[in-house]
Amino acid sequence: MKTQRLHLKAPDNWVNDPNGFIYYKGYYHLFYQYFPYGPRWGTMHWGHAVSRDLVTWEHRDLALYPTMREDQNGCFSGSAVEKDGKLYLIYTGVRYEVVNPEDPHTCLDDQFESAQLMISSEDGFHFDNENGKKVIIPPITDPAIGDRTHTRDPKVWKSGDHWYLVLGSTVGEKYGEVLFYRSDDLHTWTYVDKAFKGPEYGWMWECPDYFETKGGKVLILSAMGFLKNGEKEKNQSICFHVEFDQSSCRIEIPDVYQFLDCGLDLYAPQTTLDAEGRRILSAWVRMPKVTDEGWIGMFCTPRVVEVRDGHIFFPMHPNVRAAYSQEIPAGSQRAKDGYLVSLDLEDGEELDVGGFVIRREGDRICTDRSAVFPSFPGAHLRSETPALKGGCHLDVVVDKDLVEVFVNEGECVISNAVYGLEDKIGCSGEGKKMTMHIFSAQR
Repeated sequence: MKTQRLHLKAPDNWVNDPNGFIYYKGYYHLFYQYFPYGPRWGTMHWGHAVSRDLVTWEHRDLALYPTMREDQNGCFSGSAVEKDGKLYLIYTGVRYEVVNPEDPHTCLDDQFESAQLMISSEDGFHFDNENGKKVIIPPITDPAIGDRTHTRDPKVWKSGDHWYLVLGSTVGEKYGEVLFYRSDDLHTWTYVDKAFKGPEYGWMWECPDYFETKGGKVLILSAMGFLKNGEKEKNQSICFHVEFDQSSCRIEIPDVYQFLDCGLDLYAPQTTLDAEGRRILSAWVRMPKVTDEGWIGMFCTPRVVEVRDGHIFFPMHPNVRAAYSQEIPAGSQRAKDGYLVSLDLEDGEELDVGGFVIRREGDRICTDRSAVFPSFPGAHLRSETPALKGGCHLDVVVDKDLVEVFVNEGECVISNAVYGLEDKIGCSGEGKKMTMHIFSAQR
């Protein structure tokens, strides 16, 4: 089995959305959308990785693959829960109505239907794909509820005596919506209510995730067609500090939103509770081209989700921070698994991490990856945070494929895929010399 540390990456070929993120029987399980036949999107399977500590990951065997009519063209995204000691995966199955004659792994003109399926496992590692699947919500036929094609990505949770499920959908491909269902037994589901905002928030809401965490209630959405500025990645993950009434499944979504990550590379996040009960998150890092090793797609550093004074924070998970335990000199060789740079930036100061430039401009952090990222029409090369409230302390996690800039312990984060990052660190700025500490992640 392939083992990776700190950043979970595709074992080969292609990965996208994290799925079924859960702490179960002593392991963190992270399933993921996986195309095992090449470094491109295609008929979706579920890959599977496990970790004891969110730091060291081991890829395991395939968990899900198409075996029945309702998922014959892909096992799309979903979530995991534990019930009576068993692990249940709840996911979207897809059936193409018109297969692309030039590529059997795609369909023509979005002509497909989606259903919600479930499968269980006694140990979290073995799933009976041939005989163990069950349809729990068939394709939607009532357009007043949701879309037959674009309804997907169930997130399930238990509260009180009931199970709850939220699905992403669209109203006539004009604006996104979320659908809420309730169940007494995890098998039979009843539609309860829906919520939406309008076309300025995207035409389809994917990968919804509602949860309560320290400080408040949060809704995260991956909104398709959200950005309208000409950049390549129009689809963006956004989050809201919300109010939710469990009895009616009525949710109040404010107009004010945050980007999940100011780098705009993260998408399709999913949360769970860690072993200590903290709400934690993983998300897919979108990459524009295949790496030299022949794979594409990885996942961000696990982070905690908290609400402080109405603002959603995403601090680095303490297990990950603790892994960077050995301080090393600035000029020494970096560890194989990456390193962390910790410092405070004053206005006008700049940190160059292997060609990835981080600069403070007033009360904002700005980054520029143009020297370590492919140039193409619509490429997102420069990022910046909103105005910061709490000074400007940075913890910069550096991997050869990814740089993550945690600002003020998660007040904002900028995460960016990179290519050809050099093994050097430089700094510049007026006034006093910057003091930075570099920590190795070596075993």
